Amino acid sequence: MLWKNNQMPPPFIFQTRIRFIDTDASGRIHYTAMFRYFESAEIEFLRTLGINYDPKRSINFPRVHVECDFKMAMEHDDLIEIEVRVAHIGNSSVRFEFRTLKAAQLAATGIVVVVCMDRDTQRSISIPVEIRQKLALALSPDGPR
Repeated sequence: MLWKNNQMPPPFIFQTRIRFIDTDASGRIHYTAMFRYFESAEIEFLRTLGINYDPKRSINFPRVHVECDFKMAMEHDDLIEIEVRVAHIGNSSVRFEFRTLKAAQLAATGIVVVVCMDRDTQRSISIPVEIRQKLALALSPDGPR
């Protein structure tokens, strides 16, 4: 569910512009590019929580599910704001939800689910306690903005 619960904390907001390289022949954002923008917003959001994707760490967080619904066109140099929320924390997975706004109008929504994986075994594992605790802050009313 995308933001239907009034009890959810305010989202983290990431602002950027649509880059020319991310547009297609029609001049609109290429559908695959939206996931790079979601990922950029996610990385900055996690940075505010003190979490980073360190390639030297014994775990990583591959994407196991992604989706995006476009509501309006986004073109080169459009200023957009991407709202990020942690919607669910499972034993080994985290569901991020995204809303992209252009001129204060809803332009796209998306979902990305990541799973905590052991780099050596390539199997899912429980999210480490210290990461889980930081993510849980984003679920509380006092989470980052």
